[in-house]
Amino acid sequence: MSATSYINGLGRYVPPRAVSNADLEKLVDTSDEWITARTGIKVRHIAEKGQPSSDLAYEASKRALEHAGIEPGELTHVLVATCTPDSYCPNTASMLAHRLGVGTPMAMDINAACTGFLYSLEIARSLLCTYPDAKVLVTASEVLSSRTNWADRSTCVLFGDGAGAAVMTNKPTGELPFSVGPMQLRSDGQYADLLTIKGGGSATPYTLGETVREDFFITMEGREVFKQAVRNMAALCKELLEKAGMDINDVDLLVPHQANLRIIEALGNRLKIDRNKVFSNVQKYGNTSAASIPIALTEGIEQGILAKGDSVLVTSFGAGLTWGAGLLQA
Repeated sequence: MSATSYINGLGRYVPPRAVSNADLEKLVDTSDEWITARTGIKVRHIAEKGQPSSDLAYEASKRALEHAGIEPGELTHVLVATCTPDSYCPNTASMLAHRLGVGTPMAMDINAACTGFLYSLEIARSLLCTYPDAKVLVTASEVLSSRTNWADRSTCVLFGDGAGAAVMTNKPTGELPFSVGPMQLRSDGQYADLLTIKGGGSATPYTLGETVREDFFITMEGREVFKQAVRNMAALCKELLEKAGMDINDVDLLVPHQANLRIIEALGNRLKIDRNKVFSNVQKYGNTSAASIPIALTEGIEQGILAKGDSVLVTSFGAGLTWGAGLLQA
């Protein structure tokens, strides 16, 4: 697939409610020192109770459309990457499209957990190959707080809510379009039990009146996830660069999934990239799953970290297990 697709607009949104490490000290047996040392996270933003993913997606999408100079009615496809949809059905993408006033586009949700945005970019590229005049909205939105066990100190300190969005077409427009270059995407279900949200699914259904079980919430084997994340992202990034005829010195900025600062640092070390070229904002938002990379890209533009001509390497890892890497050219 040739690199003919462009991200012409980006947008991000996080809920206004900020929860600090000090706030979490009042809920579970933890401390700011413990959380910071193990994750690098200081603050995460949390949606109001009952606020759905489509709310966050709507705000991020409005900003992305404005940045791209595209009206909602021009969109032909709406994709939402999420593992915390508003409901099993209807899908979140349909509700987002309706709220934006898109009309009657193709609309679907994509669940690849934290790798969902990269999976969605690849699907959008395929759609643009099939429909050259298409205008595709790719949104990643998560309300992970709705599936967080706030009594589990090993997981509740990690996650935050947020959304990021990108508008894709086959023609570059705007001040800083990104061409979407080669991508590599992987999955391996043999490690599925390392990171799960099972409760309420068809494999583990609830019956009417049954008490919600712990499996309704995020469960994770942290040490093994750490090892798999670093190993697989690093290997795939190297494979991608080799196939593109590049090496790590050709990369101006590495934008990894913002899961944990220790993972980000270990990945940078394994890739042997200058630390100044590794983007991180996990301290401000925590792990926002699929939303973390579009939030990071948007912030990179806002802060002037991303500039015209930059080669950007993006990579992510999540439940499934899924992982991916891609090259963007500003």
